[in-house]
Amino acid sequence: MPHVLAVLSLFVAIGACAQPADPVAASSATAEPVATVETEAGTLGVYEVATGLDHPWGIAFLPDGRALVTERGGRLHLVADGEARVVPGTPEVAAGGQGGLLDVALAPDFGESGLVYLTYSKPGPDGSATAVGRGRLADDALVGFEEIWAQAPSHGTNRHFGSRIAFAPDGMLLVSTGDRGQKDPAQDLGDTVGVIVRLTPDGAVPDDNPFVGQAGARPEIWSYGHRNAQSLGVDPATGEIWEAEFGPRGGDELNRIERGANYGWPLVSSGENYDRTPIPDPSTRPDLTAAVRDWSPVISPSGMLFYTADAIPEWTGSLMLGSLGRQGVVRLEIEGGAVTHEETIALGERIRDVEQGPDGAVYVLVDEADGAVWRLAPIPN
Repeated sequence: MPHVLAVLSLFVAIGACAQPADPVAASSATAEPVATVETEAGTLGVYEVATGLDHPWGIAFLPDGRALVTERGGRLHLVADGEARVVPGTPEVAAGGQGGLLDVALAPDFGESGLVYLTYSKPGPDGSATAVGRGRLADDALVGFEEIWAQAPSHGTNRHFGSRIAFAPDGMLLVSTGDRGQKDPAQDLGDTVGVIVRLTPDGAVPDDNPFVGQAGARPEIWSYGHRNAQSLGVDPATGEIWEAEFGPRGGDELNRIERGANYGWPLVSSGENYDRTPIPDPSTRPDLTAAVRDWSPVISPSGMLFYTADAIPEWTGSLMLGSLGRQGVVRLEIEGGAVTHEETIALGERIRDVEQGPDGAVYVLVDEADGAVWRLAPIPN
């Protein structure tokens, strides 16, 4: 009973959930952690929230404390009270390789509109394309789902879909795409592989995008020269857009995204090709936008969180990346646009996404065929 009271007090303190108990955190509120992890913030508990998920990919919390979780194979789940129930009304996806149902995000006005955004690999006669669509969540189903944007042209590979969603402070929709394993088109402004696109919430092109009116350029492009961006977020303190992407053999990158900037792939990289042939170093092309941080060996970043809660006060203000390569979470402290400190929270599993819960804890998705949602939180006394 004392532990339950402590959790309820935390909910009131952070003002993040109006219900008397968070239906996601509640499943682990009185449970013992399945593991502990040593961090610079001290020993944290790893609590099992939901299991039996097939390669979970994205997570978003509803205002009532429940969570939406995608599975790469094509299903969307509603997680509450330790259970995951399928949400009907999702789009058909090209599930295979790295493709499938990918990210999930709520509209900034979700409380009024009920709109949920999904990214996915859209099947087509010439291959597949990263696409984004939205539907209204009603009676635990997606109603009226519609595609609002799709990558063009389609490509015949099943790799590098990118596919994270973020909303900018001005309400514009940001979506990352990968290079589909094609390399060179990431430098082609007539193609939308290896880019970040900026759209209105209904999928239209804003008039102030950098390539609007430029002959041969896709007007939805905001930045380009990306390899495979599976991490995308907006710093709530500054409004800056940040992205992290997979490099080749080495050269994973953290980038601060600027309007119209070229981030260099495949012209330059801190890594090398998989056949070990060299790629020019970024220092050879000062005309291209350099990464804020790069990693060799790679961390394989997927999912991004700017942690704003105080449940783990040592982490407040940190940028956190899910890491497939380090099998955990990479926590970064950033000052003046530069990384000043880095910590790896080792969890022993491939982490596909990382999110802050209404209770202030950190939630991660374990990317396995028998995957899970885990909650990282202080262990009550």
